[in-house]
Amino acid sequence: MFRSFNKWCFGAIAFLLFAGTFDAQAQGEGLFKSKCATCHQPHKDGTGPKLFGVREKWTSGGAKEGSIIKWVNNWQAAAASDPYAEAVSKVKPTAMNAFPDLTEEQIVSIFDWVDTQVEAPAGGDGPTDGPATMTDAGAEEEADFSWIWIVMGVVFFTIILAVGGVRRQLKSAINERDGVDTKEDASYAEEFRTWAWKNKIYVGIGSLVLVLTLLVTGIQGLGNIGVVEAYQPSQPIEFPHSVHAGVNGIDCRYCHNSVTKSKSASLPTVNVCMNCHKQINGRDAAQQEKIKAVYEAAGWDGSQYTGKSKPIVWNKVHVLPDHVYFNHSQHVTVGGIDCKQCHGDMKTQKETARVVPVEELNKIEGNVVLTKPTLTMGWCIECHQEKGIADGPLNGKKDGYYDEIHKRLLNNDKTLYNKYLEDGKVSVKELGGWECAKCHY
Repeated sequence: MFRSFNKWCFGAIAFLLFAGTFDAQAQGEGLFKSKCATCHQPHKDGTGPKLFGVREKWTSGGAKEGSIIKWVNNWQAAAASDPYAEAVSKVKPTAMNAFPDLTEEQIVSIFDWVDTQVEAPAGGDGPTDGPATMTDAGAEEEADFSWIWIVMGVVFFTIILAVGGVRRQLKSAINERDGVDTKEDASYAEEFRTWAWKNKIYVGIGSLVLVLTLLVTGIQGLGNIGVVEAYQPSQPIEFPHSVHAGVNGIDCRYCHNSVTKSKSASLPTVNVCMNCHKQINGRDAAQQEKIKAVYEAAGWDGSQYTGKSKPIVWNKVHVLPDHVYFNHSQHVTVGGIDCKQCHGDMKTQKETARVVPVEELNKIEGNVVLTKPTLTMGWCIECHQEKGIADGPLNGKKDGYYDEIHKRLLNNDKTLYNKYLEDGKVSVKELGGWECAKCHY
């Protein structure tokens, strides 16, 4: 192995390049299924056109260099700067969603993955196009590629051994030339012990730094368990909140009708959708095609119900651990929390629902500014600490729940109550919002 050092190095470099390519394609697959699969397929036209070979199509059509990347980020900006992109924008009546958060590398990885997909033969059992679901792609969307780092570590370790072997041979050659006796059969462990003893101060400091680094890395890794910011699973039917809640001004509670009186906000049944879509079937062919999926689920043939309904299997977005208790009505009705504090401004959400990162939530006017990742325990208890239940005495809320707490504090511990009001507000934490049993079974 040591005599073929160059071959080992070239082989290791080739392997790393291959691993990097594999990682990029895996990333592209995950991004395609979370961002694109709702409207696009590799080999079939749907709401959007098929994407297989789309880069070559744009290039041969005369598109400017980099125009397709700009199109994915913001199709309007691309159409304004490139005649070819402007022509593409008029092919279909539906406007494409903008993805300003995707980098050029991520967009390229999506196209690279799409171009590797093989079209299934008609009637065959080969790979099929279509949006990912929790049953067939959920595990792939959440794939963990940490094993690649393990393989890379093994490769680097092998390289280190190879370099060590070369070093030993060179050292033996120098000692032989200088007439110095060497112990030919000394093992790596013996050599290391001899070297470590000679440099014990540096070895001790290095070992301390290494241990502290491993501890910090381990603690940070544990802190990332359960963090699902920006999680956005694909859905069986496209639902743009920006159209329903934004353009049409539909109140959140019309669809999520149990949010003020139940633990769960609930998902609307297809009958709620049909209250409007019996009369509204879309202004163009693309919209009519989307609404047709609602009709199919409701068993509606355009004039009457056929009784042949089909359930809509939505993929859950905001998933809490089983041991965590959360009550929507307690927060919305009693606490007066606006939906945008946790879910963001849905009036501008063009894509399907997602877990909005805390940085985006903090930009919304009226939201309590927090620092911990969304849906984590730190995020919840920080909000309980910062959120004021009342700006002044609790009876100012005119709510039976807080009126009762107000009376009990005044009758039992007026000094504590006055202490709560020193900062001009009564927080959730001061009323027991940090007690473990409030949120955990």
